[in-house]
Amino acid sequence: MFIDKVSIFLAGGRGGDGCISFRREKYVPYGGPNGGNGGKGGDIYFEGDLHKTTLLDLSYKPKFNAPNGKQGLSSNKFGGYGKDLIIKIPLGTLIFKNDELFADIKIVGERILVVKGGRGGRGNASFKTGKHTAPRIAEKGEPGETAEVNLELRLIADVGFVGLPNAGKSTLLSQISAAKPKIADYPFTTLTPSLGVVNYNGKHFVAADIPGIIEGAHEGKGLGFEFLRHIRRTKVLVHLIDVSGFDDKDPYENYKVINNELKKYSKHLTKKHIVIALNKVDLSEAQKHIKKFKKHLKTKKLFEVSAATGEGIGALLEETAKMLEKPIPFNPEEEIEIIPIKKYVYEPEFKVNIDKNGIFVVTGTKVEKLTEMTKFGENEALRRYQNILKKMGLEIELEKMGAKHGDAVRIADFKFTFEKAS
Repeated sequence: MFIDKVSIFLAGGRGGDGCISFRREKYVPYGGPNGGNGGKGGDIYFEGDLHKTTLLDLSYKPKFNAPNGKQGLSSNKFGGYGKDLIIKIPLGTLIFKNDELFADIKIVGERILVVKGGRGGRGNASFKTGKHTAPRIAEKGEPGETAEVNLELRLIADVGFVGLPNAGKSTLLSQISAAKPKIADYPFTTLTPSLGVVNYNGKHFVAADIPGIIEGAHEGKGLGFEFLRHIRRTKVLVHLIDVSGFDDKDPYENYKVINNELKKYSKHLTKKHIVIALNKVDLSEAQKHIKKFKKHLKTKKLFEVSAATGEGIGALLEETAKMLEKPIPFNPEEEIEIIPIKKYVYEPEFKVNIDKNGIFVVTGTKVEKLTEMTKFGENEALRRYQNILKKMGLEIELEKMGAKHGDAVRIADFKFTFEKAS
């Protein structure tokens, strides 16, 4: 099964918790805190893999979690790091993170960091100071990043076969490569793109059979809208035309249909090197149709072939190989979405809003992360948490918003009661 679009959820590993521990050896005169830090959570990467040709594997698993970091230990031992998760994807895959283009994988082994694992929480040894020599404070591990990711595969092929249904694209691909697409004498036999590696006189190139292009394909009719994007990165297009016609139209009318669809989908497609091949010359009255077709395109170089018998295929491949060596007549970057430049905008450390239930909701990366990493079961940790929020000005802001003693305040997934410090 060919799957070229998939949506998945990624979650980086959570950092390991910090440890609260003290040295207590009988004959060691100077003890003190020795709780180690937790290990960092695993990151999640995407990596380009030459052997992947579809996103089918990912469609079965919509959620990926990287391993968490390990908890810190006594004797200042750090917790182990969570192992990074590497997800293999086909070359030509666009990665959209939170509905924004994030990366374009085009190179074998190219590895892109998509979500980061959380840092490990600090153990009590990290909180020791000259004044506070025996802290009972340790942090929980930081949560890993999360993201909704959409993947869209665009096949990377040198040559793309285009044409109306039953033009013989699949038959041609099976003749010139080891690909085994389904072949039958009815329209829409081919429901998914097929790839094949062609070896012609020692030259190798990848050819793609693009199915389902009909009139109106650029608007979503037929299958073409789904698969037209797969020829956006090809260097050469081979336009295959059934000389006997299709859908009660003569070959030239069908030729114009495909050209029009390519132009409407993307103006750059018609600027590619295009080789025109008149197929099924082995049929009766084929020459009559070819002679009529040539009257409309007197200046174009046309190739008469039979994908079924192999007639004329050598000349077609020779021309295709020559086209591949020529410079591309347009900038290929025009066919690739530009990854937007990241803009960093200053935001306040927190914001306070009141929800429909009258609860004061505090948001902000810093306050949410601090809340997630605080061990509220430890009195010292709780006092530290309250002091940090007070220094940030949260108490004053809540009062400005009308918060009174006993009102509910929510930060992240935690709910508190507002009490003004005396």
